[in-house]
Amino acid sequence: MSIRQPTVGVISLGCPKATVDSERILTQLRTEGYQLTNSYQDADTVIVNTCGFIDSAVQESLDTIGEALQENGKVIVTGCLGAKEQQILDVHPKVLAVSGPAAYEEVLSAVHNVVEPPSHNPFVDLVPPQGIKLTPKHFAYLKISEGCNHRCTFCIIPSMRGDLVSRPVSEVISEAKRLKEAGVKELLVVSQDTAAYGVDTQYKMEFAEGRPTKTSMVGLSEALGELGGVDEFWVRLHYVYPYPNVEEVIPLMAEGKILPYLDMPLQHANPRVLKAMKRPGNVEKTLERINKWREMVPNLTIRSTFIVGFPGETEEEFQDLLDFIEAAQLDRVGCFQYSPVEGATANEIAEQVPDDIKQERFDHFMKLQQQISAAKMQAKVGQVMQVLIDEIDDKGAVARSMADAPEIDGMVFIDDAFHLQPGQFVKVEIIGADEYDLWAKTIEEFEPQENSYVELG
Repeated sequence: MSIRQPTVGVISLGCPKATVDSERILTQLRTEGYQLTNSYQDADTVIVNTCGFIDSAVQESLDTIGEALQENGKVIVTGCLGAKEQQILDVHPKVLAVSGPAAYEEVLSAVHNVVEPPSHNPFVDLVPPQGIKLTPKHFAYLKISEGCNHRCTFCIIPSMRGDLVSRPVSEVISEAKRLKEAGVKELLVVSQDTAAYGVDTQYKMEFAEGRPTKTSMVGLSEALGELGGVDEFWVRLHYVYPYPNVEEVIPLMAEGKILPYLDMPLQHANPRVLKAMKRPGNVEKTLERINKWREMVPNLTIRSTFIVGFPGETEEEFQDLLDFIEAAQLDRVGCFQYSPVEGATANEIAEQVPDDIKQERFDHFMKLQQQISAAKMQAKVGQVMQVLIDEIDDKGAVARSMADAPEIDGMVFIDDAFHLQPGQFVKVEIIGADEYDLWAKTIEEFEPQENSYVELG
């Protein structure tokens, strides 16, 4: 008769960096012999990895904790909102334990207190070398650092995650290599500030997979680019501040080493507002850099996010933002209405912009960007491009191009292509477009390479 193994459920909320934290917790639990489940009923305890960045995320986290308590009863809370333990306990006093972000040992200890780990059998309780992943098999997040040295007035992340601490570049490259060997076709490099990677180590030189590698965004990108290049292995950079050193990775994009894609949160375009945000504020210099990068890499995709309705923002300052959007012609843009997060110093900078005006500015901003996006997407009709298949649905294949990060950018739909497989690279011709997505037909299927996928569960 089989003996039921202790089982843990994990709910992961928030950004990709939190996803990586959840993956690390899951990997350690599985290593210790725990079973994992997506069911409240099957779990001996449930871990909720929370987000606490904005008010809506806080409410979602509290609601999720409440649901887990109702459905299971034995709930362990961790993550960014966990840094505000009393706020959680005031609403949900029955949670078993609360810890902050990246508190791996505290979470494991809390699990041990609820249900003891089983006797571990290394011949049965196998964990794949790439660890447990919450993403599909063909892409994965690669977190290169923790924390942030900036003190943006709208952000409370440094108070939760601390100052920047870079992972050793040798460790990062080893993980990337394991992921590729496990069948991953796309790595999404994430952190709080990717362009600052290595500043805390004074850009220390290390040996990574047998070659000297500098602990910097450029050194890391060079090493990742050696794992295959964009024809067979995509490396996508996220959360890149507009520093001068960004210019050093542009040649790697031109050479096809890493994807011609930059996720660069700019937040605003008016100098006074940027100064109030404590963000880089030379808008003219930013435009110059963008134009120069595009000269070097014509197919460069730039994604950014902006905040409207920041405390004290005037109509003239909002117009500066619209003028910048018109001039910059960014490819992918997200917009948020300012939310007065508890603990953010921006709350006290100036009078809050009324909600109706925030909504009006948001609508105006998105209408303009939608026009820009629609024109850019229409210009891709007739082009031939490489795409990565994400899934097969009832209409055909759903894919992404080099310009599309998973879950935040657009999709490429290939109708009736039921013979394709997730994780496969395909060459397509674009035959249609709307404001955000593309439609295509296949031209050439890249030779599938043997994968060492490991089924989890």
